[in-house]
Amino acid sequence: MEQLKSIKDIDQISIREDRIMHSADANEIVNGLTTDVYFLRTLDILSALDLAEAEVVAEIFPRKKGIFCGIDEVKNLLKGKPLEVWAVDEGESFDVKDTVIRIKGKYKDMAIFETIVLGMLASASGWATAASEIKEACGDKTFLCFGARHLHPSVAPVMERSAVIGGAMGASCILAAKLMGLNPSGTVPHSAMLIAGDTLTVSETYNRISDPAHNRIVLIDTFKDEVEEAIRIAKALDGKLYGIRLDTPSERGGVTAGLVKEMRAKLDAEGFDYVKIFVSGGLTPEKIITLREAGADSFGVGSYISGASPIDMTMDIKMVNGKAVAKRGRIPGLIDNPKLKKVQ
Repeated sequence: MEQLKSIKDIDQISIREDRIMHSADANEIVNGLTTDVYFLRTLDILSALDLAEAEVVAEIFPRKKGIFCGIDEVKNLLKGKPLEVWAVDEGESFDVKDTVIRIKGKYKDMAIFETIVLGMLASASGWATAASEIKEACGDKTFLCFGARHLHPSVAPVMERSAVIGGAMGASCILAAKLMGLNPSGTVPHSAMLIAGDTLTVSETYNRISDPAHNRIVLIDTFKDEVEEAIRIAKALDGKLYGIRLDTPSERGGVTAGLVKEMRAKLDAEGFDYVKIFVSGGLTPEKIITLREAGADSFGVGSYISGASPIDMTMDIKMVNGKAVAKRGRIPGLIDNPKLKKVQ
């Protein structure tokens, strides 16, 4: 497959009958198959006018403040292209209309990448920003991202990687964790308890077959009262229980501050003050603040991050052949940002 350069090239695209996924692969993305078609039409028009090789400088800015993420993919996408690129560091904060990327080169060499670059940045920055909001709510506590199940699997690793950039201490998605050089994090789901028929049976087996260095965290809300179950498991594991996870469903009111306080007090009273309390299930920053103050030690967050809206990114051409330009309503010429660094 070759990079698309003209509307005519679209006729050469064929979809294999044995294709098993609707998502684009890396080769299709790099070669422009996920771009908006009007960029190819623009190239055809500019080529007819002998203007496709005009030297331009384009800048990208966000529509709201957040945490910058996705630049690593953008750099990989543009690597080897005859373009100069400046960008804000990944994980850096930005404000409304800050210049986060500047690209200089011939228009024909950057045109088909506009849609792709904006999409990479918009989604990743939205997820990283949501994770940063969770991080702020956690204070000195930690959280993991458990959001892979809420997204198409082709982008789930991008989302959970973005969450780590935004402040998560780890990710449950295996590929996302490995991309960050981490071990994937997670406990044991309700399905194990439901199939085995008893949380204690699962816990004892989990303890027996796990590496001694592994932190054993047991989900304790499947069958019995959460506090009763937690104490039963702590006694059975005899000092090897690292923590319990509360994931009480919304049908029973979810995890409340009262439950966390009761859990902490009764674990302490039984001599299990070393057992940590992890909470998951529909968490938001507001809920996390309440549960943290009640005594929760760590959190598993999914939908708040995975469901975050993309941060709208816009690319404007600001210079054409050395002349400052802008559409109506915008300021001609480059908009400086001291956080920009040359990356290509």
